[in-house]
Amino acid sequence: MSRLCPHILQVLPALGTGGIEQGTLEMAEAIIAAGGRALVAGATGPLVPKLLSIGARHIDLPLGRKSPFAIWRHAKVLAQLIRDERIDLVHARSRAPAWAAWHATRRTGTPLVTTWHGVHKAGFPGKKRYNAVLARGRRVIAISTYIATRLREEYGVGDDRLRLIPRGADMTRFDPDIVNGARIQALAEKWQVPPGTPVIMLPGRLTRWKGQLLLLRAMVHLQTQLPGPWLCVLVGPADPKDSYVQEVEATAIRLGLRERLRFAGLCQDMPAAYALADVVAVPSLRPEPFGRVVIEAQAMGRPVVVSAQGGAMETVIPFRTGLLVPPDDATALAEALAQILTLSDGARTLLAETARHHIAENYTTRQMQSATLAVYDELLGGCLSDRFLGLTS
Repeated sequence: MSRLCPHILQVLPALGTGGIEQGTLEMAEAIIAAGGRALVAGATGPLVPKLLSIGARHIDLPLGRKSPFAIWRHAKVLAQLIRDERIDLVHARSRAPAWAAWHATRRTGTPLVTTWHGVHKAGFPGKKRYNAVLARGRRVIAISTYIATRLREEYGVGDDRLRLIPRGADMTRFDPDIVNGARIQALAEKWQVPPGTPVIMLPGRLTRWKGQLLLLRAMVHLQTQLPGPWLCVLVGPADPKDSYVQEVEATAIRLGLRERLRFAGLCQDMPAAYALADVVAVPSLRPEPFGRVVIEAQAMGRPVVVSAQGGAMETVIPFRTGLLVPPDDATALAEALAQILTLSDGARTLLAETARHHIAENYTTRQMQSATLAVYDELLGGCLSDRFLGLTS
């Protein structure tokens, strides 16, 4: 039985700054825009003020704790919350919260939707069973074809429950026409990028599998192909005390690349960061479940060079919006970067237009929001998606 104002509860470990958290906020915003009530349970974090500002309610609950005792305790709390707040549907986005939500929704008879956001390997005994909770929803959302294939083949999720909904870029925020020169110049000065210097950018956490060390090896080859001025900017939190950050810096020094490398740290203005870049590299050493950076860069009209694996490669049109390279191949990565850095102005303009159009047609936040609301409608018999599209058109 549907009602005009369905109450939707999303559960996740914490309100941090990653892709899961961003997607949670985007869906809370869509639920409210469609006339529903949005609640989010998870530990507090930097996105809580933004969540509250859009009219959602936050329940501070440390759902990321993985011990069986914590999960069982959280299941009881969630079950009571479902009853007290008259929750119509629960949407779980991570494994520990999903286990608590699964137990809670079994007790209350509430529909459960799950989204599989991560790679979630199953290399040791018990891990696959732990992962499998994300395949137990009445509807299971895969964020890429790569993830959908894994869910079908490894976890037996049939097409009756499986829904493919890629992540989206906010085309109003990631719009090169509204990013002014002052914003770009502010970052260039902060990161010590001289005027006119070509910039290779790798946005992402500084962690080994994101491929920062591979990019350094590629830069050695690139120096012989393009000996002129260019820089590499690593955008992402970079604690100087972190052992991997220290390894990246030491490697850059050893390879004679330190003058070409910038550690930008966390950036609050990613549209301007992409606008500063001449090419965005995503040389991940293992498959990305989706790769939000790839669609954001293309939305900004920036060419991308992406490892040919996982969900990230699905969003690139080879030789039209970017290039795909074999994983962990420094020589191929260098050649691709050189190819893009030497594009003519006309070719770069055409690529920018093609890339932005490609994302606008296939990978927008609005499309993701509407498709997810349609999944809720399947289970609640409502019309959230229609109302959302009517109000946002």
